[in-house]
Amino acid sequence: LCVAAVPVLFKRALENTDMEEGKSVSLRCELTKADATVVWKKGETTLQASAKYEMKQKGTVAELVIHNAEPEDA
Repeated sequence: LCVAAVPVLFKRALENTDMEEGKSVSLRCELTKADATVVWKKGETTLQASAKYEMKQKGTVAELVIHNAEPEDA
């Protein structure tokens, strides 16, 4: 039995989102495979879950919530 691994692709990519300083902003993308591993990055830095960054994933939708948004979060 030979099983080929199917790559995970973006079904709906991230979109530019306006934010209001000091508020929370939510970024979402949709993948072609449920529960795929998602890594959120800002430039070369991998973001870790914290009071500022909240990562959620349900099925094929991955979400990053940035709390207390600042201009540096662009």
